[in-house]
Amino acid sequence: MIFRTLSATLLLACALPAQQPLLEKEDIFPMESKHNHASAIVYLPDGSLFTTWYRGSGERTADDVQIMAARKAKGAKTWTPPFVLADQPGFPDTNPTLFVDHSKRLWLLWQTIVANRWETAITNYRIASNYSKPGVPKWDLSDIMLLKPANIAERTAEFAAPYKEGPRAALIARKLEEAKDKYATRMGWMTRAHPVQLASGRILVPLYSDGFSFSLVGISDDNGLTWHASEPIVGAGNIQPAFAVKKNGEIVAYMRDNGPPPKRLHISVSKDNGETWTPAKDTDIPNSGTGVEVINLKDGRWLMINNDTEKDRYSLALTISDDEGQTWKWKRHIELDTRADRPSSFHYPSIVQAPDGTIHASYSVFLNYLPNDQPRKTIRHAHFNLAWVEAGDPK
Repeated sequence: MIFRTLSATLLLACALPAQQPLLEKEDIFPMESKHNHASAIVYLPDGSLFTTWYRGSGERTADDVQIMAARKAKGAKTWTPPFVLADQPGFPDTNPTLFVDHSKRLWLLWQTIVANRWETAITNYRIASNYSKPGVPKWDLSDIMLLKPANIAERTAEFAAPYKEGPRAALIARKLEEAKDKYATRMGWMTRAHPVQLASGRILVPLYSDGFSFSLVGISDDNGLTWHASEPIVGAGNIQPAFAVKKNGEIVAYMRDNGPPPKRLHISVSKDNGETWTPAKDTDIPNSGTGVEVINLKDGRWLMINNDTEKDRYSLALTISDDEGQTWKWKRHIELDTRADRPSSFHYPSIVQAPDGTIHASYSVFLNYLPNDQPRKTIRHAHFNLAWVEAGDPK
């Protein structure tokens, strides 16, 4: 009986067609002259997609920057026209991210830049339970996230110890002084990648500081009512962390390289649910100093999206690991512009897995080969399956 059951199962598996590679791409809105950048995408429980980004005449120095959004209903062929999702008039609003928690609430997190410098950023967050209707969700809670990084002076001093002399000594000395200052350590922490909610319910918000070039975690154990900060993830220019959770509970942070060459993704590990972290160190994965995201897949593997070169942003690659980041055995480029003269940029990606196992991505597209007076910036949406990644780049 057991043999016949196994045989029937094997025959059924052999009869099932292999999954065919799938890739669909579309621009969420037509190319614009305005600066459209730093998107995040989520899959909503009703089967629709929700994407956010910031748009304006610049970034931190442009006071007209707003948080924008668009929706794509389940089964729809096109996205809605972009609409303003959040705006503090007269201040730049930047770096939004989205998150759907275990209670199926939708979160928006973003930064208001108070004095046109990244170091003056304040993180805002809003939460909605009712967000199925078109346009802006009905927010249940709107607040700011104020954090005191735990033991930042001590961790910064440990990091600075080897740099008492040499070309970076002055920069490190400034960091040491700022790590003792309440204002410098409590302002300027910004979001980028999706937050992660652990099985316990704890919410981890990945944060970073352009002033310190360190990363941090905002932690809530009461669904966003109150927050505390982790110890900083210290290193030589490790920012914009993205988290993957190992089967043993350890959390791995992959971070953009904001430091000196060699340009590689940085990595750090937490063994206490995000409270403390190992010092950041280089991996062997190239990164040209731009955003990365990594997610846990439903089949137990990890998926990463990253600019996989040490310079420029013309190459955007997807990689899959089946051994929790020890190796990345499958790789395929979702964008690759090999022209020698002014290659385009595809960067600041965001990825999410849908219930059917397929992946949705959003990322910035800057067509650099066009004249500056031509509309040349948009946010692109890509929908693909893992079979498409596993097939690798065409020869």
